Order: sequence, then C-alpha cells, then structure tokens
Amino acid sequence: MLNQFPLWKNLLLLGAVLLSFIYAVPNLFGHDPAVQISGTGVAKVTPEIKTQIEDLLKKNNISYAADKLSGNDMIIRFNSTDTQILAKDTLQQALGDNFVVALNLISATPNWLSAIGAEPMKLGLDLRGGIHLTLEVDIQSVLTQRAIGMVRNLGTELRQANVRYTDIQAQKDNAIIIKFRDQATLDKATTLIKKSFPEYEITHEPLQLTLKQNLQNIEEIRQATMDQTMTTLRNRVNELGIAEAIVQQQGATRISVDLPGIQDAARAQEILGGTATLDFRMVDQEHDAQLAQQSGSIPAGSTLYTYEDRPYLLKNQVLLTGNSITDANAGFGEDGRATVNVRLGGGGEATFYRTTGQNVGKLMSVVYIETKLDNKMIDGTPTKVRRKVERLINVAVIKNALPANFQISGLADPVEARNLALLLRAGALPANIDIIEQRVLGPKLGLQNIKQGMLSVAIGLAILIIFVTAYYRLFGLIANIGLFLNLLVLIAVLSMLGMTLTMSGIAGIVLTIGMAIDANVLIFERIREELRNGMSAQASIHAGYERAFTTIIDSNVTTLLVALVLFGIGTGTVKGFAVTLSIGILASMFTAITLTRAMVNAIYGGRNVQHLSIGI
Repeated sequence: MLNQFPLWKNLLLLGAVLLSFIYAVPNLFGHDPAVQISGTGVAKVTPEIKTQIEDLLKKNNISYAADKLSGNDMIIRFNSTDTQILAKDTLQQALGDNFVVALNLISATPNWLSAIGAEPMKLGLDLRGGIHLTLEVDIQSVLTQRAIGMVRNLGTELRQANVRYTDIQAQKDNAIIIKFRDQATLDKATTLIKKSFPEYEITHEPLQLTLKQNLQNIEEIRQATMDQTMTTLRNRVNELGIAEAIVQQQGATRISVDLPGIQDAARAQEILGGTATLDFRMVDQEHDAQLAQQSGSIPAGSTLYTYEDRPYLLKNQVLLTGNSITDANAGFGEDGRATVNVRLGGGGEATFYRTTGQNVGKLMSVVYIETKLDNKMIDGTPTKVRRKVERLINVAVIKNALPANFQISGLADPVEARNLALLLRAGALPANIDIIEQRVLGPKLGLQNIKQGMLSVAIGLAILIIFVTAYYRLFGLIANIGLFLNLLVLIAVLSMLGMTLTMSGIAGIVLTIGMAIDANVLIFERIREELRNGMSAQASIHAGYERAFTTIIDSNVTTLLVALVLFGIGTGTVKGFAVTLSIGILASMFTAITLTRAMVNAIYGGRNVQHLSIGI
C-alpha cells in the first residue's frame, strides 16, 4: 500500500529522534563557574589534599555547590562568579607553586546524562570569552643550538677516529668550519663526516671544510620544533585545566593559541612563554646531606634539595640539560619496576656518555627548573619580576655509561614514571617564543554573542514557520516540525562529536535552517503539480517524494562538496562554518526526506483521501 512505512522503520525513526533529543538536551543546562586544581610535575591532588582544600574553604566561609576528585584534578563548583574568583585567589595563595588553580566553566548536565556521554557543545573563544595569542617561534635559535652541539659531536667523532684538526667552530650562519694541517687528514675527515653525518653538505677549501645542513634537514628541524613547541604548549594549558584550549600552527613559524575562559593576559603569557628546563646533576655523596641540612653549612660547589622528604646534596655542575632530550616514554624494566626511556639528540651526548661511564654505581638526579613571573610593586609601579623555581624530581643509580638511549630507574610507581616522561618531553620549550599578537575577549561580550546568535536562529525559524505554514498549510506545519527536528539532530551530532561552537558555527546553523526547507519546497511543489495533473492524493504524495529525491540529492551534494572544500583549505573560523554546514546538510536530508514523509504517512497513509491540505 502506498505511503506506509513498516513498523520497524517507524520505530527506528522514533529511536533516532529520541536519541537526538537525549544528546541535544544537555545544551539547555548551561555551565557552572568552577575552580580546577591540578598538580604540577610530580605533585598530586590526593584525597588528603582534597580534605585540606575543603577545610580551607570552610575556614574562609566560602560556600561551594559541589566538588569532585577526578584523576589528578579537583573540580569545585560555585553558585556565583564572585565566589569562584574569591576561592581561586584564596586557594592559589594557600597551595603555592606545587599546584595550579585555574578558573573554569563546568557543564551543569545531570550525572545520568554525562554517564552516557551526553555533554553540551563546547563554546569557542568568541562565545565564552578568553584570550587569543599569536606566537612567533625562534627557529634560528634551534639551528644555532644544533650547530653548537654538532661542534662537540664532530670534535669527539674526529678525535676517536684519530683525525687531527687544528680548529673547529660554528659561524653566525650556523655553518661549521674545520681546519686541518694537511690534505691527507682533510680527505680522511671528509670520508668520515660523509658517512657519520649525511645531513651536512661539505664545501672544500684549502685545508678547511665548511659544513652546512641541507635544506631537507633544516625543514625537518623546523617542523619538529614547531610540533614539539605545540605539544609543550598543549601540555601546559592542559595542566592548568583550561577547557577547549586550541593550539594550532599558523604558517611556517607561528602558532595560534585560544584560551577560552582565561581573562588574565599576564597569567596567559606566563603559562605559555615561561621558560622551563631540566638539569641532570650528580649527587654529592662525599658529604652528609642530613648534617648539612641541620647545620645549614652547605659544601662549596653543591646545593641542598629535598626529595620525598629526604635531603640531597647535588653538585652544581650540569651534566645534561632537557634541551638535549628529543623523546621520553614511560615503561618497565627487566625487574618489572617503572622506568623512563630517554632518547638524546640535541647535543652533549658524548660528554654525558663519558661522565656517566666514569660514575657507574653513583647517584644522578634530575632537577626541574621553571621561571615564574610575579607581580610586585617597585617604587610604586607594578612590575613583573622573574623568579626561578627549582624542584628535585628524581634520584637514580647509574648502572652503566648512558648512551643516546637510556633508562631512568628508581621510580616509585608507573604514575611517577609517566609524570617524569612528560616533564622530559615537554618541560622545556625547544625554542624561544615571542608573543606578537594578543586579543582579550570579555565574558560579557561572549554572552552577548550567544544571545545575538540564538536570536538570529529564532528569527530565522519564526519567519520560515509563518511563511511555510501560511503557504503550505498542514504540509507546511509538517515541514516546520521537520525544521525543529533538523535543528535537534544537528545540535545532537555536534554535541556527540565534541565540536566547539563559535559564531561561524552559529552562522552555519542559520544557513542550514534556511536551506533545510528547500527540500520540502521541492517535494510539496511536485505534489501540487501531480494533483493539478489529475493524479490521486495518495499517488501524488508518493510521486512527490520519489521524483523530487534526485533533485534534492543533486542540490545538496553540490553544496556539501563546497563545504568540504572550505574545510580542506580554510582555517579556524572557516573550518567551523564548513563543519556545521556539512552536518546541517546531511541532517536536513534526513529530516526533510525521511522524517517528514513518516509524518505525512502517519496522517494520510492507508486512507482514502480526496483532498490534501497543501494550499493549492
């Protein structure tokens, strides 16, 4: 019989609509102001720390709605923004440098919806407020550092091969010049360098070799530096608990960073531009660290540190810095205990190998060093003062001479190993960065953008509803219901995919609403045409949907292709618009063709109908 769906198909469509409602409804609950507390380095937010934080809030008469410990983060919800800011300042002062206290917005979605993955769409910088930064990465400093490290490696390689040179040094253009006494030694060095360092191009001059990195190697270093810098920046903002932060490359040497919810520009610059590094040092085992701590008398050439409530004297001489580390991953040793596998490649490997070989069986340490910016009043003027924070994060026994790949053992558990690997990989920026652009968007402006965006959607819907209902009557009402379902499906899909909603995304939604009615207009006009040709009501409905299908597919596919092109070549705002438009097109095809026909079938299907309320 014409215009009737089988029961299973109706149930499937009903299930799709119900599922869309469940995953779209979290967007109605909004967000609660919150404070997120995260441990830095090996510091952790334990249940004991959670209890201390709760007692501190009660002591200062700061009321909170709820709190939760999730992994190494503690999230505290508040009923107002004023209370949130007061709590943030109080906790930051009490917890000190071992913990990061960040303002955040947490979804107010009920737990039962969150348990099935139903979360609201994330809000972009333009809707939530925050800071946009454009950073310039100093690639030249990395090439210079590589050249200096290569001078040491070349010198070691030549000496080990008994190739004598009179001088070796790096030039300002990062070229390396090696001088020799005779041609035979030069030829021998050329053969050795070509074999061991193929990434360098060699230019011969009288008793002198000039080495320059080839263009392919320079490009690889540039991109690797950009990738590592973005990884470091992402790790930093993740440790701060900044939700929906966006870090992406922009051109050859620039990085764009969006920090939604952050309003303190100085704090953002400290987060992203602050320097951090790692030092490998030998432990001074010739002196008693406990005695030195009690007496306050520190031996010359050593510094006193504390690790796991125990004092250690470390020698000031640095064996290796974190800049030499190219990769680090947590793992397990042969004894089943947690380790960190380290790979070197930034220079200094030969010296490190020789020094560790001479100190097998002794203790070596890893010190994490970070530079923080403090606000201080100097002569009545607010001034940024740099303060160095040093923290001993590991002490281990040297089991053998450490080559370019080695393991750090002596770790307490896998969690500590993962934390240490993270610090080694991304504790230090691989290159200097400069902030060349900064824009701050207040939360009030973001709220205004949301209201204006929602108002545009509401106005667009209202105009369409009035016009379509007046022109197509009952069929127009069905088309309007299809529009609401289209919006419901679109929001549900965006929420399930974890998309970030921006003003460009709202523009895509508005355009989708305007385009979604096109398919129904094509179908309804085809039904009218068939009725005017004398076809029965049931046959007209069937012909209208079947014969308009090809035209609808053609028109939507061409628009979808344009949206995909925009996504492929666009960046940022354009991508957001393209994603929303693409999903909206697919959703409109589903709702306009399938769901509206199901409603028409429910009203007219299987009946002897003489007249259709379609506004002829």
